[in-house]
Amino acid sequence: MSEFRDPDPRAPVPFDAASFDASAWGPAWSASLRRGSDAELRAWLELALACCDAADEIALRHFRRDLAIDTKPDRTFVTDADRGIEALIRERILAAYPGHGLVGEEYGTEAAGAAVRWYIDPIDGTHNFIRGVPLFGTLIGVERDGEMQLGVLSAPALRERWFAWRGGGAWATRGGSGASQGGADRSAPASPAGVTRIAVSRVAKLADAQLLYGSPFEIMRSGWAPGFPDLVAAAWRDRGFGDFWGYALVAEGAAEAMIEVGIKPWDLAAPLVLVEEAGGRLSDFGGARGVDMGSVVASNGRLHQALLVTLRAPASAGR
Repeated sequence: MSEFRDPDPRAPVPFDAASFDASAWGPAWSASLRRGSDAELRAWLELALACCDAADEIALRHFRRDLAIDTKPDRTFVTDADRGIEALIRERILAAYPGHGLVGEEYGTEAAGAAVRWYIDPIDGTHNFIRGVPLFGTLIGVERDGEMQLGVLSAPALRERWFAWRGGGAWATRGGSGASQGGADRSAPASPAGVTRIAVSRVAKLADAQLLYGSPFEIMRSGWAPGFPDLVAAAWRDRGFGDFWGYALVAEGAAEAMIEVGIKPWDLAAPLVLVEEAGGRLSDFGGARGVDMGSVVASNGRLHQALLVTLRAPASAGR
């Protein structure tokens, strides 16, 4: 996975169906991408979960309260909670692993050439957070040698959390944090403490699929998805669940696809591992994997090729 680049919205995103690797997905394939021992990845996971415990506390302390809000140069918003959470997470990671690199939304990249890098999105869904909508969360992903190894998505206002590591499966907690509930045994299929293994759906037809997306206007404006209206029309149901939650719903089998444009590496690092360990697939509109992509399709895997073909096809007459 290369360093993040801002893609040219005028550039085409080709999809070559003949060269598309239809086998590059599934739990066994995801496990083959592990770089390091299971014990090492679990240690990183425990730190990520503990960081999210602290982040949850900060976020909830500020949620639906008076916030100090600033506008960044890209015209997006940032709050004191965003900055405080990322600063705390960076401090904890470097205290435990001083040789690791960091890639964060608010404070940028540190030790870019490190073999292991942590991706931090302190509050994914900042606009929801500002407006009092509970769909926001902290995302942490860890990369080794260019391949994402684990991801945690923590949504404190929903009291839900999702996490995954290569070869370890994808998991969800309900009603509390993954660190404090069920943390003693993450290898069990389920536990009374509320930790449950999750998997993508087995839906194999677009006509039966629930389709999720960020902004449909941004998708169409990108010029990369002329067939988006036809895809929406072909699906059983569609809903605009943006940000991290769409990927979590795909990973746990509640939806078959999540589509976005304008995504950043810290938005995607954790969801990529979650979706792939749950048995799904994630790529840009051209079928390439990574976290440095301008467009994203996450799916249950079975529908991925059909989604890409339909997105890239010319719009039907009259649309």
